[in-house]
Amino acid sequence: MPEFWVASGHHLTTLDRHGRMLVTDELILAWLARPEVLPPSDACSAERALHARLMDRPRAKVSELELIALQDEDAQENWRFLLTLRDRLIAAGTVEEGYSRIVKDGITIPVVFMSQLVQLILRNALDGCSDPQVLRAAECFFRPQRSHIQDDNLFLADEELVQLLEQEMHVSPLTAMLSGGIDRLDVLSESNEWSYWSRSDAHTMVLNFGGDAMARAGMATAIAAFLRHMLGLECDVTAQTSADNIDLRWFVGLDQAGTAIGNALWNNQLMPATLVGLFRLDIADQDRVAPDMRGQPVWLFLGLGADGAVRIKPQNLLTGLPLAPPVLN
Repeated sequence: MPEFWVASGHHLTTLDRHGRMLVTDELILAWLARPEVLPPSDACSAERALHARLMDRPRAKVSELELIALQDEDAQENWRFLLTLRDRLIAAGTVEEGYSRIVKDGITIPVVFMSQLVQLILRNALDGCSDPQVLRAAECFFRPQRSHIQDDNLFLADEELVQLLEQEMHVSPLTAMLSGGIDRLDVLSESNEWSYWSRSDAHTMVLNFGGDAMARAGMATAIAAFLRHMLGLECDVTAQTSADNIDLRWFVGLDQAGTAIGNALWNNQLMPATLVGLFRLDIADQDRVAPDMRGQPVWLFLGLGADGAVRIKPQNLLTGLPLAPPVLN
């Protein structure tokens, strides 16, 4: 199978007998090499010494006194976040279990690290996937998307890439005129999906989420794969074309806007945001479902933020489903 998402660090992990990723020294070292963590040129000697020690011994204990010794308060905060993440994952044993505990316990971790965990988890969950539509849709789980309406269809482009293009257009109007801005990006389709594999880490392909049923089906497949991998939950997820006449007994917002839409529908109010994605989730093993929801579907709402962005919160899928409490042996 072709490789994809090399930047996730998947190749730096090893799997346990359940197919979950063990936290290796190599993975920790990759995080220590991130630009958010590398000491800047004007870093104090204490920060440089701390970074050097961890590069030599990635699992070394770090005391609060060592962090207080750092002259830059922002550096102290960054190191606390990274060490909390490292220690939580090591204590949990696997990346997947560590992510679950961080979500369950409401631990504050910067978005950049949480997104990296989600990408890493999805890279493992989708290992062997041969459908670029599924993989491109799955990118929305860990990379915010900017919406673009063209010919009455909704297109999703990587927000960071769009911001770079906008900066380029601001700096050089001539370049903007020649390049055509976002229109120069390739929209993923059957004719060019072969090129996804060589550019998956560049995130340069646009998802025709509104006009291509395969894009929405890809999102549904990615959702099911995430739930299967994280919760061991066999389920069928299908994209819907209308929110009319649905029996809204339970819903999960895939993002903040989606949650607001679900709350409005529940209370028979006008939708406060634009609904761009609706999915029906049916859980196969009904014994896993809370008794009063057995036989009923769960509706998943994806909305468009006021700024025109889509920012999926995959943790909502782990915390929002109507699952029965686990049976203790």
